[in-house]
Amino acid sequence: MLADERELRDDALNGLELATRLERLWRTPSGLLGALMSVDHKVIGRRYIVTAFAFLLLGGALAILMRIQLAGPEQTFLSPDKYNQIFTMHGSTMMFLFAVPVMEAFAVYLVPLMVGTRNIAFPRLNAFSYWMFLFGGCFLWISFLLNVGPDVGWFAYVPLSSLQYTPTKRPDVWAQMITFTEVAALAVSVEIVVTVFKLRAPGMTLDRIPLFVWAMLVTSFLVMFAMPSIMVASTSLILDRLVNTRFYDPSSGGHPLLWQHLFWFFGHPEVYIIFIPGTGMVSMILGTFARRPVIGYPVVILSLIATGFLSFGLWVHHMFVTGLPQLGAGLFTASSMLIAVPSGLQIFCWLATLWDGRPVYRTPLLFVIGFIVVFVLGGLSGVMVASVPIDTQVHDTYFVVAHFHYVLIGGAVFPLIGAVYYWFPKITGRMLSETLGRWNFWLALIGFNVAFFPMHILGLIGMPRRVYTYTADMDWAHLNLVSSGGAVVFAISFAILLANVIYSLRRGALAGDNPWDASTLEWATSSPPPPQNFDRIPVVKHRDPLWFDNESLPVVAGLSIERREVLLTSLAEAEPQTREASPEPSVWPLITAITTTIFFIGSIFTPWAVLWGTPPMAVALIGWFWPSGSREDEE
Repeated sequence: MLADERELRDDALNGLELATRLERLWRTPSGLLGALMSVDHKVIGRRYIVTAFAFLLLGGALAILMRIQLAGPEQTFLSPDKYNQIFTMHGSTMMFLFAVPVMEAFAVYLVPLMVGTRNIAFPRLNAFSYWMFLFGGCFLWISFLLNVGPDVGWFAYVPLSSLQYTPTKRPDVWAQMITFTEVAALAVSVEIVVTVFKLRAPGMTLDRIPLFVWAMLVTSFLVMFAMPSIMVASTSLILDRLVNTRFYDPSSGGHPLLWQHLFWFFGHPEVYIIFIPGTGMVSMILGTFARRPVIGYPVVILSLIATGFLSFGLWVHHMFVTGLPQLGAGLFTASSMLIAVPSGLQIFCWLATLWDGRPVYRTPLLFVIGFIVVFVLGGLSGVMVASVPIDTQVHDTYFVVAHFHYVLIGGAVFPLIGAVYYWFPKITGRMLSETLGRWNFWLALIGFNVAFFPMHILGLIGMPRRVYTYTADMDWAHLNLVSSGGAVVFAISFAILLANVIYSLRRGALAGDNPWDASTLEWATSSPPPPQNFDRIPVVKHRDPLWFDNESLPVVAGLSIERREVLLTSLAEAEPQTREASPEPSVWPLITAITTTIFFIGSIFTPWAVLWGTPPMAVALIGWFWPSGSREDEE
């Protein structure tokens, strides 16, 4: 590599001295202010993960409250209004504050390590995205605790959420929470795409990228194309309610179905935004514990890409009962069934890998096997509701509730828990308890199926979704009681996971650098990684570099040790191109997030907030991007 001779480069020092200098250069400043200024992707990734799991626990607690209410007929545990709030908060928390953010959280932490770079692209934007996610979640939950939480469902259908039928600020809180979380998600997606395309280690060609990184790359493009739709929908709803626009008012030329089209154009890709990262986690875990590379690497990648493309052609199957032309319904039926093909190809590749490998049945692999079982069941019911006649019968019944929980929990939560057990040693340097892990798995698998399988039957015998109670003569009590009991068992499994994490953080066995003998670059550095990730950037010569170069990885030298630098490489072949300065820690992303939060919250109460909120945001952005005047910037 070319380097300025005036700079001290990493090839001028021995290993210990180099590690010391780099750690001092890349570490997060000490103290509270230093923590608020951090731009280290690992620090922000850990915050994202912990915050997302905190929202999971909150959303799960609401689910238990709903199951208590529905465990028997004519219960009065929750009032109708409180049930509507809890129902809305549960769905909104799980979809917008847990499922998507937690997948991006793992990507923020792992993708730079997996591609062999020292930080994520746009690290200050990464910090800003976390603060926006945190403030948006706090805004929603503080509103709920003040009894102004949304009560119009996590989908906020109009005209129910219009000013005419809901004159309170509850729908506005929901709609603006969407803006917070989608800004955060879009920011992370941009960072992931640029990191994967331009910051890969030399030699990591496109056909050597780890499958989890491929999954997050596809997911990031889905986010960038799908989420503007829901931001347009929610902003239009706020404008209808605040300044009397008429986007959804049929008497003034608007239409309520516009909301459904905008919402579900986002909402069905959202399912795959949650599911595709889970498949990437499955591929990583499966290859490691099968003791061989995943069979059909190109097939898996093409399946991920095909799933991403096809996911944009499914949204209308949520609207089969809205009076669509039959030709349109037939088209979306076909596309809804077609998307099962790439998912099925991935499952066959995973099963072939297990069959041909030498599986080691540790807790992460158990959750992967549980995922395959549960997701296949959810996929079968998905093919059923893709059919117009069947969907017409079970639409808005508990059959659909069972289906999407099988798909989302089976397709995302089971792989996610497996990922927690798999990468916990990398993040903390300690192992989770295998005994508690097996209890966690079996209680989760049994509790989940006992909770949600009876809902299929409840739906088929006519129980509608979104109801807070039912009468004794409907003969739904026994199955609801079983379902509520399963939900309690499922909740206990998460309590065991939490206890395992807390115990292992203090007393867990030391993990070592690569406790699973895995093959990808995140395990090529210490556990937990140092602030700079790698003392010298590795050179990749194989799809499984740690299995191929099992003695020592070749490295590239020439980066400065006087300022933070990352290596930029070409898109296809990952050939070294240039060195790029990586931003220093800064408090401006936090200040920008605070001013943006004030702007967003104020704008649901008065349109003048747009006028008065813009100057503070402009000042914060000027401070963020104000040139430092250093020699490196001038060059």
